[in-house]
Amino acid sequence: MSRDPAPSLLLLAMPEQISHIRNFSIIAHIDHGKSTLADRLLQATNAVSAREAREQMLDSMDIERERGITIKASAVTVFHRHKMGSKTDELETEYEAPVEDAAGEDAPKHKTKKGESAEAHGDLFMLNFIDTPGHVDFNYEVARALKACDGAILVVDSTQGVQAQTLVNAYLAVNENLTIVPVINKIDLPSARPVDVAMEIEQTLGFKAEDCILVSAKTGQGLPELLAAICEKFPAPRNPVIPQTRALIFDAVYDDYRGVIVYCRVFDGELKVGDKIRMMGVGTTFQISEIGKMNPKPYKLPGGKVGPGETCYVVAAIRSLKDVRIGDTVTLDMHPAAEALPGYQPPRQMVFCDFYPATSEDGDGSDFEELRDAVEKLSLNDSSFTFMPVHSEALGFGFRCGFLGLLHMDIIQERLEREGDVEIVQTAPTVSYHVLVRGTDTVTGANGQALRPVDLELLNNGATIEGSPVTTAELYANKNLSPTQLSVKLAERQAALRAKFQIPEVSQLLEVHNPADLPDMGHVLEIREPICRVDIMIPAEYVGDVMKLCMDRRGIYKNQSFVSSSRVMVSFEVPLAEIIYDFFDKMKGMTSGYGTMDYEVLEYRSENLVKLDILINGDPVEALAIIVHRDRAQQRGRVLCAKLREQIPRHQFEIPVQAAIGGKVIARETIKSFRKNVLAKCYGGDVSRKRKLLEKQKEGKKRMKSIGSVTIPQEAFMAVLDQGE
Repeated sequence: MSRDPAPSLLLLAMPEQISHIRNFSIIAHIDHGKSTLADRLLQATNAVSAREAREQMLDSMDIERERGITIKASAVTVFHRHKMGSKTDELETEYEAPVEDAAGEDAPKHKTKKGESAEAHGDLFMLNFIDTPGHVDFNYEVARALKACDGAILVVDSTQGVQAQTLVNAYLAVNENLTIVPVINKIDLPSARPVDVAMEIEQTLGFKAEDCILVSAKTGQGLPELLAAICEKFPAPRNPVIPQTRALIFDAVYDDYRGVIVYCRVFDGELKVGDKIRMMGVGTTFQISEIGKMNPKPYKLPGGKVGPGETCYVVAAIRSLKDVRIGDTVTLDMHPAAEALPGYQPPRQMVFCDFYPATSEDGDGSDFEELRDAVEKLSLNDSSFTFMPVHSEALGFGFRCGFLGLLHMDIIQERLEREGDVEIVQTAPTVSYHVLVRGTDTVTGANGQALRPVDLELLNNGATIEGSPVTTAELYANKNLSPTQLSVKLAERQAALRAKFQIPEVSQLLEVHNPADLPDMGHVLEIREPICRVDIMIPAEYVGDVMKLCMDRRGIYKNQSFVSSSRVMVSFEVPLAEIIYDFFDKMKGMTSGYGTMDYEVLEYRSENLVKLDILINGDPVEALAIIVHRDRAQQRGRVLCAKLREQIPRHQFEIPVQAAIGGKVIARETIKSFRKNVLAKCYGGDVSRKRKLLEKQKEGKKRMKSIGSVTIPQEAFMAVLDQGE
């Protein structure tokens, strides 16, 4: 529910100078205390009352609280007084009266104790900060948040030290030219080693050890020094460079009553209620009906106006998230900007799996309509996962979904079951493959849907190509080109991209998410799989075990470096298909839980890959097909056949279970049939009588096998697929 802040707060709420605004993000490895630090900043600046205060204030989803993780970045605005040049600040809780809960006209009022002047405690600063996720799957959330910031607080756990995601997030901030303030958290724990961790930070990231701020987010120790450092070290937002309005959209959520709520950072000009705005990328126009800030609850700005350097939320009767693109630029429709702000690359889905509605225990049919409604509703609030309808002989109708990683997949499944109230059967995750095929004709997959060619511009990911520096989007945006010049330039750009990715003439590169959709191998020139750079940080004594694990997963050793005297970081190039199953669990197990890893997809590389078909009673089951390396196909086929033999129940006839590559069977298991004892009625008699009865039974089984169908139970289907190998 919206609330208006107190009039007394509003008089102070808008610093007149842009120099008194600070936009920053809190970044760290998973479970290093980002959300706890954000909670403590909210309490220290009196943004929340003592009664309202709770753990993980900015994590709004139940699933975030239960798992203790942050899934979605949260932006919030607080106000703090600071005396310039001071190295430690007074907290608002020390000189302000306790804030009481209220809403509407009686909104919380910030009053100084004993009637003393608030100005005596320093100049008023507006602090806009974003609490970000720490897991590698949600790296795009961190990248989006950093684009809207001028600085970053890098939090490092004093008991665990620098870890894999610490480095990745720090490099993201460096690439955005942000000012970084290193903070060592959890110094109140008995096992804390702040001096050693400070030296690790200096050795790996280059920040001086003495510049690290020691903080305990749990007890509040070190917060006065941190707030002073935020105001002193972080730069103010840049001054506007053009008179027209430009604001960057860094997040958007869907509300059932108000439509899409857009979160943006204003860089140039101003936004106010009543303005007609245009999304420069999408081209849609809307009229602003509400502008506000998060404090951490949403409240309307009484003036209904925000200026350069500020963050805000905008409500403009936007009906669907499809009308908004994260990273787009908002400008005024009447006086638009000529050039958009640099945005984001769209998130790339790397892991794919099928979701099917589960059949209930009493045998009721599955409800595909309920699943479809749940998926469509969830997609309104999470545009980073994709879905398309599929059909499986074994499981019926469902959806093929694309995710950023395994945790993202797990979160989406749980949210679908909770928020959509549907039970889901999930197949084993697979990765996206690029298949180079002869010819330029349209190729259809197993479901009859056309396979899409790879978007070469997206695959290029903004990299510079010699001789063709201008991207396709920039060519389309260039209004000075005539239609003939544009078509020539586009053809040159496509030729440069095809040359870079080694796509010969009269051939095409297709994207395949499902092994069943693989085209006829007679037309396939090569199959390319995603290769990841995996950075693993481990205690030195586990190096041998981890290296063996990576080598067993077709890893290529790249380098090894010492983070400290007892901790090592090793880097490998490993196919993504080899790490999405249980690589992380095995690495954690063999390092006693001390190992951490981060992975980044580098490229798609051609490998000797084949499609492994599973035939049951002579018929291929497309949903069981997998893509494997030829050297491991036989071993993988034997394992799959053995598991299927255990899981598929016996029928009245014998069932062969085979693994085949093309027309060559490489593994086989047999499920024996049920047999009635036809000799039970024979009391003695000639052997020919017994043989006649057995032959008759054999003929019946043979006839039954030719016309009978094998039922693969859902449980057996999942038991095989869930195993990864």
